[in-house]
Amino acid sequence: MVDVFSGRLLVNKEGQRVEAEAALQNKVVGLYFSAAWCSPCRDFAPLLCDFYSELVEEARPPAPLEIVFVSSDRSAEEMADYMHAMHGDWLALPFHDPYKHELKKKYNITAIPKLVIVKQTGEVITDKGRKQIRDRGLSCFRNWLEVADIFQNFSN
Repeated sequence: MVDVFSGRLLVNKEGQRVEAEAALQNKVVGLYFSAAWCSPCRDFAPLLCDFYSELVEEARPPAPLEIVFVSSDRSAEEMADYMHAMHGDWLALPFHDPYKHELKKKYNITAIPKLVIVKQTGEVITDKGRKQIRDRGLSCFRNWLEVADIFQNFSN
């Protein structure tokens, strides 16, 4: 992800800027393409919240996982409201960052919600993250981690 987000800033739920390289270093990254107006997105967000919470917030040590929300919302306010109401404590590409269009093109996003799991290089591990979480729950993270090529001392 250092490659994909090199030199970029992300934001957290509170709107604080976070250096992408530091936040994503040595982690499996899920690119979550979603929007508040999208009903299937609102259905999946709580599942993704639970998945993230169990792996990152409750696990000791926390899993090397980060989610980056790439919004298709209609306004910055809609995006902020959606993040506060439905999202876990993950990061987002700022609403006005035109890079979201490049990401959608790079990962062939034609419909939302879409959860693309990527290596540090930006190479796709799976573009079926949503389906895998729905079907297999937490166990799918182990599979992602095995092919992620990151340093790990995580055990679950």
